[in-house]
Amino acid sequence: MEVIAIQKSVLDGMKNELKELLELTENATQKYTHIFKEEKWLDNQEVCLMMNITKRTLQTYKDKGLLPYSKLNRKNYYKISDVQALLEAGQPYKTVENGFIHE
Repeated sequence: MEVIAIQKSVLDGMKNELKELLELTENATQKYTHIFKEEKWLDNQEVCLMMNITKRTLQTYKDKGLLPYSKLNRKNYYKISDVQALLEAGQPYKTVENGFIHE
């Protein structure tokens, strides 16, 4: 075990900097918390699993404007209600030929 001794003033300074960093983080994320509390949001993988589609098909749905999404920190999120609405409307780019599903 290694023991490191530092001055109390240095430790107090580090505590203050960590406290400020925590406040900055809370302030930055506070504007998004109400969005995620209102409705359940899904990421790409969850949508693909829920809809039983590939990532490419999901990209097509986004490109065609069939599935709205929001981008947060370079990651896409989808409202579960939008995913359910698309499921109920049918998946327009899935076809069945010769017993195989083509996307």
